[in-house]
Amino acid sequence: MQIYGRRSSINVQKVLWTLGELGRIEGRDYERIDAGLQFGVVDTPDYRKLNPNGLVPVLVDGDLVLWESNSIIRYLAASDGRHALLPADPKARADVERWMDWQLATLWASLRVTYLGLTRTPEPQRNYDAIRKGYQDASRLLAMADTVLAGQPFMARSGFSVADIVVALVVHRWINLGKSFADVLGERPALPAVIEWHARLAARPAFQGAVS
Repeated sequence: MQIYGRRSSINVQKVLWTLGELGRIEGRDYERIDAGLQFGVVDTPDYRKLNPNGLVPVLVDGDLVLWESNSIIRYLAASDGRHALLPADPKARADVERWMDWQLATLWASLRVTYLGLTRTPEPQRNYDAIRKGYQDASRLLAMADTVLAGQPFMARSGFSVADIVVALVVHRWINLGKSFADVLGERPALPAVIEWHARLAARPAFQGAVS
């Protein structure tokens, strides 16, 4: 199995964290190939045959070529057979998958504006109104997660799942942006349940292997 993508990418980290939780070890069970940003690769004709979007990650597993990070981790979790990260029961699985969709289409769509604006955009080109709004929108959305996590230990009722993986990686960036750019973003909302949940997940070996 091959994974294309640089370790710093949030979407590659989803895949690496999932593989770690499944007990897969880089170099033994899969090969990771640096791609994207300073590594290039993504604009080559061979890569575009794998992923016409020119983005990371891409999973190659035998004759299967799969792109879109949430689809990749669904495949990995469903292929495991233990149903630990993605329940087999349709209702429990729907509970997990709706948070995955929320992460991708709603939460990250908001924070991504802030993240790219402060980490990838040169200072003269930064739109600070949009940057602050993205952070405020993400904070408002995470208040919903805080309410959920105040009443249960994980995002989905079935327990730790791929829903936690994808949301926690956004929260990780939300926390770090708040610390590094407090002068721009202002005081970060407390959200105690989200912070405690993130701390628990950040202590997991698979998180540390994917993010460190």
